[in-house]
Amino acid sequence: MSKIRSLTAAGTAAASAAFVALVPTAGAHADAGAGGVVIEEVYGGGGNSGATYTNDFIELYNSGTSTVSLANDSVQYISAAPGASTTWQVTALSGSIAPGAHYLVGEAAGTGGTTALPTPDATGTINMSGTSGTVALDTTQTALTCKTAADCAADGTIGDLVGYGTAVVYEGSADAPLLSNTTADSRSATGTDTGQNGVDFTAGAVDPENSSSTGSSSSPTPTPTPSQTPAPGPLRIHDIQSDKWISPENGQQVTNVPGIVTAIRTSGSKGYWVQDPNPDSDAATSEAVFVYTSSAPAVAVGDSVLVSGKVEQYYPLASGDTDATTSNLSTTEIGSPTTITLSTGNALPAPIVITPTTVPSTYAPDLGNASIENGTIQPTRSALDYYESIEGMRVEVDNASVVGPSDAYGEQYITTKPGQDATIRGGAELLGENQTPAGRLEVVADNGTNPEVNVGDEFSGATVGNIDYSQYGGFLVSASQLGTVVSGNLAPTVATAPAKKQLSIATYNVENLAPSDPAAKFTALAKGIVTNLNSPDIIAVEEVQDNDGATDDGTAAADKTLAALTTAIAAAGGPQYAYRQIDPVNDADGGEPGGNIRQVFLYNPAVVTFVDRGGVNVDRSTTATAVIKTKGEPDLTLSPGRIDPANPVWSYSRKPLVGEFSFNGKTVFVIANHFDAKLGDQNQDGRYQYPEQDSAIQRAGQAQVEHDFVQQLLAIDKKADVVVVGDLNDYQFSPSLAALETGNASGTGPAILTDLITTLPVDQQYTYDYDGVSEVLDHILVSPGITSYDYQVVHINAEYANQTSDHDPQVVDLKP
Repeated sequence: MSKIRSLTAAGTAAASAAFVALVPTAGAHADAGAGGVVIEEVYGGGGNSGATYTNDFIELYNSGTSTVSLANDSVQYISAAPGASTTWQVTALSGSIAPGAHYLVGEAAGTGGTTALPTPDATGTINMSGTSGTVALDTTQTALTCKTAADCAADGTIGDLVGYGTAVVYEGSADAPLLSNTTADSRSATGTDTGQNGVDFTAGAVDPENSSSTGSSSSPTPTPTPSQTPAPGPLRIHDIQSDKWISPENGQQVTNVPGIVTAIRTSGSKGYWVQDPNPDSDAATSEAVFVYTSSAPAVAVGDSVLVSGKVEQYYPLASGDTDATTSNLSTTEIGSPTTITLSTGNALPAPIVITPTTVPSTYAPDLGNASIENGTIQPTRSALDYYESIEGMRVEVDNASVVGPSDAYGEQYITTKPGQDATIRGGAELLGENQTPAGRLEVVADNGTNPEVNVGDEFSGATVGNIDYSQYGGFLVSASQLGTVVSGNLAPTVATAPAKKQLSIATYNVENLAPSDPAAKFTALAKGIVTNLNSPDIIAVEEVQDNDGATDDGTAAADKTLAALTTAIAAAGGPQYAYRQIDPVNDADGGEPGGNIRQVFLYNPAVVTFVDRGGVNVDRSTTATAVIKTKGEPDLTLSPGRIDPANPVWSYSRKPLVGEFSFNGKTVFVIANHFDAKLGDQNQDGRYQYPEQDSAIQRAGQAQVEHDFVQQLLAIDKKADVVVVGDLNDYQFSPSLAALETGNASGTGPAILTDLITTLPVDQQYTYDYDGVSEVLDHILVSPGITSYDYQVVHINAEYANQTSDHDPQVVDLKP
């Protein structure tokens, strides 16, 4: 029942669906609609964080002229998107409702809230969603069975129905507004029912009324007319923000807090920032706060205002998160505000100029995974502390270097510390676990424009805005002014061609490639393979989807996807690649649901031969390949084959694909990987420091299984040529890479594999740019028998706004 709303317009994608409108039927409740009993108000945020009332409720109203018995009636609730096993929840009613009277049905309580409902006329235990759902008034006390708008419209027992937020079932052409912990949906005009939820209801103040209430105050309370000499209240913004991460005024009403409006947000989470031009002397207390209005605010930049409202800690939530479970930091804000404008056109407080020495050199403190929000703000301790101490305030960064390219939502990253952990091409590099570069800072233009910058570009001059926080990348500057973009002319890398008698092997994550992708993506991938990678002899390709992409209909084959890719490569002047792969069990390998991503070997049959082993009727998706000795040499029972696919470490994750190749009469074993992703790990920018990485346990297990397989090959021939490649979803210094190399997550013991990324200079050790951090996710490792090689990371994607994939490929040219 947590409130969920986008922090910024950037980083959100609106999902749309077509629904059938619910329309009145001849069998509807005899007293429903005009002149009868209707659902008057709906509230699902009771007991949640920031809520005033402890319980959810449904309020009825009798707009007719006679008393109506409710003895055989009920109110019922169903979730916003009911599935096959979802059922309506029922609360039986009793008694009657007089004309012009209200009837309050109290529902489930939460752990939050400070105020009990007025005495309910009926009580139930339904735990309603605080954002989206459907409630119905029914003439029976039997659970409804309809789960679509059309089916409910045909049910003659339903007297009234309200779908709110994004519910599938609703009346009319649109739902009633989305709710939050501090807002309820009430009828715009008491008792008026036109059959259009989207028209009849507005979101506003929570106002429960029972049968003892007189009159109706369900419409939002108008902003009071200010007196001629309104005075500031007892608290200033720095008192509200304090030196704590959680405001001491959290959940309390504040009155006439003074400040100057410095910026307005008119999309996403609507509201405005207000800053006190008269700061205190405490560096830990911010002088600004966000005022959440939910609709376009009626103020202008430069207004001097007095703000009254409720102080709240707002947590931006990802899907499935609650305020209690999210690892994100919270933002202090004032909600449900009343604003008095004293004057207009005032000068704005001067921005804080952030220089290379302003921000501490440590990004986050090590608290043993405790919440930083439990303590006090220490601005000199870490970047997280520093930005919290100026939360909402105006800042300026001059001549800002770009370390993370623009994405589709106009989000990009700069560094406030040029030169700190710098890569050879201008990024900011991750040099160790939990060593996020402290200068990294997100920037988003508040007008929604996208500057489409690359790593190495510069925002010349002043970038000015307010310090905000995003669930997608931590603290950010919501910029009212971006510096002028100066291009760094970052050139894509072109790999050097292999020498004579060298075998070239590459790895490339092609980011959910499917036949439905535009032809331009296949063309760009082909160009990268032919021109930038120099048409390697063998390519391990990750994230190849099945023939119908994300459609989840049981399709697992990917021959159409691979035909489109290999045709595009040949058209770009490359070889006509052959391929080997194994179709996964449908929906068993993770990735985008329905996509059935897998690893594939592309190989040039004019240069290298794939050695096929095993019967044609073997189910290679579930049968493990094994290492056997043939005439003193290692062989595979299945090639292509999977390594121990039934092992629990591969649960809902890609299984390693191993193949045996022959090059100039020599055998080379190649293992293509896509280890478990970091999804579900705690946020590097969040409140728990250092963050837990639960996914690392599974990756370390996967690495151990693969290490043991490689060891079996080397036990037969210690000079066997083994090349391990792919997206391992982990860093070169991680426990999983240590386990893969040595068989021990601590990295002790002799290594049977060398991670080639570690042979490069430190400032070149990266294959990916995640939220402005250049890091390693993709690897090529070789066995001890391979001593002659040339290794390159080919930077063509990760540092650019215009990306074909989010990963950079890499290639090794070796002599078996």
